[in-house]
This record gives sequence, C-alpha cells and structure tokens, in this order.
Amino acid sequence: MSATSSDAVRPRSDVERALVVTAHPDDVDFGAGGTVASWTKAGIEVAYCVCTSGDAGGFDDTPRDQMAALREREQRAAAAELGVRDVTFLGYPDGRLTASIELRRDISRQIRRFRPQRVLTSSPEIWWRRMGASHPDHRAVGEAALAAVYPDARNPFAHPELLAEEGLAAWTVPELWLMAAPDERQNHIVDITDTLDSKLAALRSHRSQTAHLNDLDDRIRGWGRQLAERHDLPLGRAAEVFQVVTLS
Repeated sequence: MSATSSDAVRPRSDVERALVVTAHPDDVDFGAGGTVASWTKAGIEVAYCVCTSGDAGGFDDTPRDQMAALREREQRAAAAELGVRDVTFLGYPDGRLTASIELRRDISRQIRRFRPQRVLTSSPEIWWRRMGASHPDHRAVGEAALAAVYPDARNPFAHPELLAEEGLAAWTVPELWLMAAPDERQNHIVDITDTLDSKLAALRSHRSQTAHLNDLDDRIRGWGRQLAERHDLPLGRAAEVFQVVTLS
C-alpha cells in the first residue's frame, strides 16, 4: 500500500529477486523484517549481503573474539525465519565502514551475482527523528549500495575485474528501497500485520542483541502501529515504511 502523500509510488509488480544490503546482522530484521517476509511469501527470492559481521555489537559476556561468528549464525537463523537462505557476509570491520571503492565493488559483485530487480538498503541520509536508525555504518552502506546500483553494477567498465576475472556481467537494478529515510522522503508504506509474528521470530533469533529486551514484542508492535497510524492505515494494523526510488 502506498503512502498517502502526493509523492507516493507504486512499486514494480514483476520482481522475481530482491537483494538486501545492510551494515550489520539484525538491521534488516528491525527495519524491514515484515516486508521481507511478505516478499518471500509472494514467491520473491531474497538474498542478503551483510557488510560486517557485527563484531562490535552485543550486550552479554560473549568473548569478543567469538562475537562475529555468533552474530553470523544468528543472522542466518533470522533469515530462515523470513524465508531467506542466501546470506553473504563481506567481513568489513563493524563500526568503521566507509563508502569506499572496495565496498562499492563488493556490493556490485553481489548485485551482478544475484541479478535482482530490487535492492533494499539503508538510507544514506540522517533520519533526525530516529537517530538510532541512522548509525554511521548504515549511512555508509546506503551510500555505497546506491553507488553500486548506479552506476557501478550496470556499467561493464566499472570494476573490470568482476567481468574479466569472475565472469560477472553488468546488471541494471530498476528499483531501490531505502530503510530509515527521513520523514519527507518516505513514499511507500507496507502493511506487515500478517507477517509481524515472522518479524518478531527473526528478531528473537538475534539473542546477543535482543535477549536483554524484556519488552521486545511490545516495542516492535508499538513501532509498527505508530507507523501505520502515521500513514493512515486502519487502527490496529502494523507497518514498515520506505523511500522507493524508480531507476531508469
């Protein structure tokens, strides 16, 4: 369902594959877990590209040298809850991401490998009303993913080693979805009422990040209801909201 503003867009109806590009394990589950579940239920194949392994996260006494492997396992389990099996970790250091040429190339590799009609990633802009969603790593990944979508992945002469050494031909992504975009950029609302339980199951899989939150379910349901009400969905519904960009 589209947002009610005059800038609302109608996403493509012919999507067969969608690639999700995030900074950390759990980013997609907080920001778009219900939406991803709705895509896989509709028969869309979804793959994840996670740029770090979340080694700087965690709220328990897990030894730091074990955190990356733990969080990778948690993300794979969370992905399975949403119907996603294809999960790639790029291994960049958590908390130190920049929109480097190397990160652009590595995201471009995943785009050319998976050949999606839709890419979902974080907004490169700050969402001032919810600063926690605008972590510097999120914004760096958003900037790098945007550059990978346009122009890198579609340009056969960008990152020439991807074609020459790996046989990965150029691929054009026609649609981009951004999580945690500023309010004035948001133009598409997804009703996730029917997939909210799957989102919660995915989030509970991230035990190193969520086990200390005794109010996790109530918090996520409350956020979903607030977004639904803000975008004029019926009372009691839950939603996730995005900036959707159509690319030529």
